[in-house]
Amino acid sequence: MSGVRVLLYHATDDVAGIEAAYHEASARLAGVPGLLSNELLRSVADPAGFVVVSSWAGLDEFQEWERGPDHKNQTAPLRPYRDTRMSRPFGVYRVTASHQ
Repeated sequence: MSGVRVLLYHATDDVAGIEAAYHEASARLAGVPGLLSNELLRSVADPAGFVVVSSWAGLDEFQEWERGPDHKNQTAPLRPYRDTRMSRPFGVYRVTASHQ
């Protein structure tokens, strides 16, 4: 089983702002090798809670992009919405099992 999911946690009451930032960042990320997809999710329990989940072909592809020169510029639109209540507002997870 391969694949990696990256979760970035955000917190804001500015729904229109985070949605616009998500679409801008997604446009900047178009064509990044190894990036399979991404989604913006909104918490049902906490209306100010959002998470961006990106799916990567593998950990190597994600880490190569993360170390690259374009990483910070591509994700910049979402940075103001980062959930600062968390000590680490992101997580990187390996896919260990899945069902289709």
